[in-house]
Order: sequence, then C-alpha cells, then structure tokens
Amino acid sequence: MSPELKISAGQYSDKGRKESNQDFHGIYVPQEPQLSAKGIAIALADGISSSAVSDVASQYAVAGFLEDYYCTSEAWTVKTSAERILSATNSWLHAQTQKSPYRYDQDKGYVCTLSAMVIKSATAHIFHVGDSRIYRLRGKALEQLTRDHRVWIAQGQSYLGRALGFKPQLEIDYQTQQLEPGDIFLLATDGVYEHVSEHDMAAIIRSHADEAGGLDTAAKSIVGKAFERGSADNLTAQVVRVDALPRREAGEMLQQLSGLPLPPMLEARAQFDGYTIVREVQGSSRSHIYLATDNDSGALAILKTPSIDLGGDPAYLERFLTEEWIARRINSAHVLKPYVPTRKRHYVYVATEYIDGQTLAQWMRDNPRPPLEAVRGLVEQLAKGLRAFHRLEMLHQDLRPENIMIDGTGTAKIIDFGSTRVASLVEADTPGGQDKILGTAQYSAPEYFLGEGGSPRSDLFSLGVITYQMLTGRLPYGAEVAKCRTRAAQNKLRYDSALRDDREIPAWIDEVLRKAVHPDPAKRYGELSEFVHDLRHPSQDFLNKTRQPLLERNPVAFWRGVSLILAAVIVVLVALKSHTG
Repeated sequence: MSPELKISAGQYSDKGRKESNQDFHGIYVPQEPQLSAKGIAIALADGISSSAVSDVASQYAVAGFLEDYYCTSEAWTVKTSAERILSATNSWLHAQTQKSPYRYDQDKGYVCTLSAMVIKSATAHIFHVGDSRIYRLRGKALEQLTRDHRVWIAQGQSYLGRALGFKPQLEIDYQTQQLEPGDIFLLATDGVYEHVSEHDMAAIIRSHADEAGGLDTAAKSIVGKAFERGSADNLTAQVVRVDALPRREAGEMLQQLSGLPLPPMLEARAQFDGYTIVREVQGSSRSHIYLATDNDSGALAILKTPSIDLGGDPAYLERFLTEEWIARRINSAHVLKPYVPTRKRHYVYVATEYIDGQTLAQWMRDNPRPPLEAVRGLVEQLAKGLRAFHRLEMLHQDLRPENIMIDGTGTAKIIDFGSTRVASLVEADTPGGQDKILGTAQYSAPEYFLGEGGSPRSDLFSLGVITYQMLTGRLPYGAEVAKCRTRAAQNKLRYDSALRDDREIPAWIDEVLRKAVHPDPAKRYGELSEFVHDLRHPSQDFLNKTRQPLLERNPVAFWRGVSLILAAVIVVLVALKSHTG
C-alpha cells in the first residue's frame, strides 16, 4: 500500500435546456499535513427549479463545505466536523429565506440538495440530504449508496421531503464505507440519473477509466447521454477513483479511534509538537495559554491547551475545539486569526496568531480619560469584528475589555471564542445549559439573565457597555444587571447618565449610549452600523427634543409674536364691549 492517499477525479456540469445552471460541485485535495489529518472532500449540490435563488444556496453549500471542513479541528472526527458545518450552513440558508420575500414559501427560498463525501485514510464518509445521489462502482456493479428524500403523492408526482435550508434544524443521512484501491464513486444530480440507467453509467465509466483524462471524459459523456435522452434539468456528474490508500500502523489506528491526547503541563523552553515554549501567558482552572516559537518558521504563536482536570468532560472539550473552527471560519482584520498548521498535530490544543500589544482593559487603565475620537475609532473596529461573527450566524457572547487586544498599530481585535454561539449547534448543549451565562456578568446583556437566547443586539449591548466604560470609567448600571432575574426587576434598572461628572462628553452621546444599553433588546439599535453612525452624528430625534425655545433662539420674533397676540386680544375685547354696550 502507498504511504499516501491518492485519487483521480473527473467532473462536468451543464445547464442543459434551462436558462441557468443551479447545480454546484467541487473537489478539494489538500497537501500534507491536512491530507492525512482531514482527508479529501467532494461535494455536489442541486438547486430546486421552483426557486430563483437556489443557485445561491447550492454555491454556498458546496463552497462552505469544501472550505469550512478544513477549518475544523484535527481532533474532531470527520462526522463531527461535517455535521457541524452542514448544520451551520443549513441555519444560514434558512435565515436568509426568513429575511427574504420567500419566508412563507420555502420552495422559493434558499434551499438545495447536497451529497458530500470525505475520503480519509481507508474510509469514505458520506453525508446526504435531498435527491442527488452517490453511487459506488466496484467491479461491474454500480450500487446506489444514498437514499432519495423524495415523497411520492401520486403517480408521477412527488415533492422534496428534505433539503438544506428547508427547516431550522437539519436531518442528514450519514454512513461510512470501507475503501479498496480501484473503488470508483459517482455523484450525480436527478437530471442525470433519471435519464441514464445505472447499467449505462457504469459502462461509460469503465470504457474511459483507463484513458488519460478518462474520468473527465466519463463525466461529460454521462451528462451528454442524459441530454440526448431528453433531460430538461441541469446536469452534473462527478467521478472519483481511489488510486492508492495510505499505510496505517496499529498505533496510528488506535490514536485515530481514541482521539488526540491532552497535552501535559508545559514549561519555558519545553519542546512541544514542533514548538518551543517561551513562557506561560495566562493560566486558569479551564485552560493554559502559552507564547511559543514555531521551530520551522521561527514565528511566534499563541498556544491554548485545555485543563487536564476537565479532560473527561466531553461538553468542555467540544466547546474548546469549537474555538479553533470559529477562528478559522472568520476572516476579519478585527478578529483573532488562527495560526495555520504546517505539521501533523499530536495533541489537543488551539494555535492562534501572536498579537504584540495590550488588552483593552490595560489600554483603559493607561488612558483613563481618552479623547472621544479615539473611542469612536476603537468602537468602529470592534463593530466590524462583531459583524464578521453575525454574518456567519454567530454571537460572540463574551465581549469585554479583557477579550479585546490592541496591537502596536492601534488595530483592535476580538479574541477568545470560548462562549461564542454558532446558530443551529444547540443540540450540543446539555438540558440545563440553556440557562448558563457563558459571558462575563458585567458585560452580558440582560436577556441572558432571563434565560432567553441572545441576538446580535446582545453583542451590541456589550459593545455599548464597553463604549460607556471607556468614556466614563464606570458601568451604566453598575453591577445591578446580573441581579435582575425577572422582567419586572429589569424594568426598575436606572441608567446612570454619562454626563454626571466633569468629563467633556456631548449630551447627544449620552443619548446614544442610553439606547445601546437599554435593558429591553427591542429598544436598542437594530444594527451595529446605526450605533456607530450615531456616535458621530446627533440623531434628528435628539435635535428635535433639544431644540431651543423661540425666546432663546430669536427674542425679537418672540416678543413681536406676543405683541401681536396681545393686540388681537385687545381688539376682540373692545369689539365685545361695543357690542354689549
């Protein structure tokens, strides 16, 4: 057996007789160490003809799977990694439909089918929802491995029972198949297999398999045959052949089954998985953070290792490993970046970039009375970072000064994703986990203390509190928010005006802060952009409310008006007296 996994692949897609192609497909073969750690990913999605935006769903589903799968931790199983990604993808697509004019007609929304496969080591992991198909050709027989999620209601009439984006929660089929060298897999949309028999598809593949570029030719020939036989749908086929399987030692197989081990406690100068430990940056009962040097590149990196005491807690380890996936998914200059691995990993830990700077907490101690413009600049950067989370249906949930770094260039970056909520991953929570406050109490939105789920307005509340604290050195409600566990108690909260000391803060800024940190999320800003805008521009509501009386703005006009009114009253009185006399 070869020491490395090798495949050959061919694929072809055509819009057929339709005006546009709503299918999307792709294959990604990474280099080492990801080839061994994560395997090869293949995906195909088919849009539904009733939707004008289904092509967007297909592209997002396939591109997201091929990119995000390699963002997941090497310590996760293939099943866990793929299901996390697909659940997040499903949630995002469903959310787009709910925001669109199609929210009451799912068949016109952001929906698609998906058939995906990860070939890792000697196993094929198959994930499927909808009615595209995956076949295996072993020898002469073409075997359908997936089940169509189509519901038949009458002769020749049916509807799609399951698809990505249909519902808030995703039900997806999963199976594994042990591989043999020479196995061939065919992924095809219904526009293809409904018009070309399994016998004919197998014959076409066998006739071209040994040619140079034969698998591309086979995929194109299968699509062409479906078109010739009258298919009116989009047409896509992918053909993947396993050329060689990696050699696996017994020890490697055991480690793969049991998961990566927890790292030991580390000391300065220790050698660890290709890094040299420089020093411990921070330690707690939940994790240890180290500054380290990459032995290959010499670059500095931050390593975060889980607590040995919590190593037996699956929920803790799951959340710990989710941090790395989140960091790899988000691409923003204002969010901590992962440190891209160049070697195979042997322990459970998270590697991120090293930021040469200080926390916002330290910055506030060094700048107790910062200029308003400096605060605006930091808030605008943090809002951009939060929007990167929100675009992916994520909530940070623990935005606080200690979780914000400012580097030497003045760039602010959000760090620590241990409390981040990824939409649709609530199934990983324990029954009592919904009421647990993951963030820091002083900066957590009031709705969390009522046991309610958060929203982007919850992160906005935290940013509002931080903005208030930078300008005043205080918290808008002191420590009272965490004590209010009922709606009635929260209604009694009293905002502490930012204008009560001698700091030079415009009155309209106080109104902006008051709205951003309102206990009722419905009365806060709806968007981060609105908050950022109002920090620079007084709102019309405020200007109207604070408009000077006419006496102060134009005394002459005021007294002229009063004189005219008095004159009119005198004329009326004289007229009445003459009439009665």
